[in-house]
Amino acid sequence: MKYKGKARKFGDNINTDEIIPGRYLNMKDPDELGKHCMEGADKDFAKKVNKGDIIVGGKNFGCGSSREHAPIAIKACGVSCIIAESFARIFYRNAINIGLPIVTSEDASRDIKQNDTIEVDTKAGIIKNISRKKAYRSEAHPTFIQNIIRKNGLMNYVRR
Repeated sequence: MKYKGKARKFGDNINTDEIIPGRYLNMKDPDELGKHCMEGADKDFAKKVNKGDIIVGGKNFGCGSSREHAPIAIKACGVSCIIAESFARIFYRNAINIGLPIVTSEDASRDIKQNDTIEVDTKAGIIKNISRKKAYRSEAHPTFIQNIIRKNGLMNYVRR
């Protein structure tokens, strides 16, 4: 699967409270959560992000509590994919479980700049920085993860 969008750059250790602050955890509607996405790291993120944009994080993206609200908020605000040097394990699982593609690449994470145009091919394990004419390797998603994401999450995958 391929995803293309502008890079929205963040640093290391972006935690789930920065992704979706705790005061919003009583909300269940994904669209409402999406309006507050990344508010703890950039209060205007949800207003600036465009559908299809790609978050680029550093080390340990999604650390902190195991709230599933975090990847739901990211997906609901229109982000198509996340690239990071590394992810917190529970965040990684929660993202895949809701059908949000995430990719690990140290080189891409460090080299991509804010607003670069990025194309991610999760099947081939290739990240292209269209703006800088560079390419980076990532681990390709196994077929079963591709299928979970294609079905828009684990529950839909299991139902079908």
